[in-house]
Amino acid sequence: MGKNLIDLYTDYLISSFSQTTATGLSTLVDGCLSHDQITTFLAESDLDSKSLWLHVKPMVRELEKAKGTGVLIFDDSIAEKPYSDENEIVCYHWDHSKKHYIKGINFLNCLFEKDGISLPVSAEIIEKDECFIDPKTGKEKRRSSITKNQLMQKMLTVTQNNRVLYDYVLADSWFSSADNMKFIKKDLHKEFVFALKSNRLAALSFEDKLEGKFVPIDSLPLNEDSLISVYIKGLDFPVSLVKQFFTNKDDSEGVLYLACSDSSSDYSQITAIYQKRWSVEEFHKSLKQNASLEKSPTHVKKTQQNHFFASIYAFVKLECLKMKNSMNHYAIKARLYINALRASMKELHSMREALA
Repeated sequence: MGKNLIDLYTDYLISSFSQTTATGLSTLVDGCLSHDQITTFLAESDLDSKSLWLHVKPMVRELEKAKGTGVLIFDDSIAEKPYSDENEIVCYHWDHSKKHYIKGINFLNCLFEKDGISLPVSAEIIEKDECFIDPKTGKEKRRSSITKNQLMQKMLTVTQNNRVLYDYVLADSWFSSADNMKFIKKDLHKEFVFALKSNRLAALSFEDKLEGKFVPIDSLPLNEDSLISVYIKGLDFPVSLVKQFFTNKDDSEGVLYLACSDSSSDYSQITAIYQKRWSVEEFHKSLKQNASLEKSPTHVKKTQQNHFFASIYAFVKLECLKMKNSMNHYAIKARLYINALRASMKELHSMREALA
């Protein structure tokens, strides 16, 4: 029953275009499942990162057989829940894209990407499990007992133990700490391509590093389509640094600095590999818009957690449908919407004919 309910619930998350509730699902199946059965399922299931891996493992193993470069992508996002009561996972988090705090569930994902297919192999909800008094305001606030960088390393270790085959770890500047770089290169013996902030310090040679001659990377003689070898402050091995220009939506010009630990890769290879990181942005967007991540009114931590992972399961279903039907997630949802409208129109006509 549990497996069948997960399958049914994730179908509901994909098919729904409004709030996803136990009452709504019960009504949809004509009462074959009661509201209480669905609520109990959400309250008593144990969906987590471990069960997610067991769910996607066969698909990952099949994808690993294909030629191409497999990468792991790390990024976090926030599922907004402005009207839910605050607890360890629903609380206020800083959104660096919006530049203010928002209330919701903050989560960190590890996405395996290869040949245009994205599969989440690990996911963790950020729990702010410690309360403290802010010395500036005197107000009680929450914080996590583990940093996101520590959590990232923990997830990388689990992924390594699960023997996922990948070549690079990709992440934006929020996860490009020297500790993460050393952990990936030295402990895991893998390569990385990380974005860096323009004020990151680097030395042009090992001698400069020993003498403490570090300068901001935006002051280095670096042109587009080229790279230089530098020592990032805090590292004992060199990385290749590239500078990539891009155009923003407002036609302004932006600059992206990338650090790659693989000395055999050139500019084109480094930028092409990092381009794969965009998959995680699409993942977060599809989770919210196509897998009903933010559409559950659950109030209890356990049910919120289970709904979160069920939404990731729903994303995996959409990714499988994408492969089989050569349609992206939004095209799949559009087809479901059109067919739902047709069914509604047909029902409406039947009702009108009954009145005639």
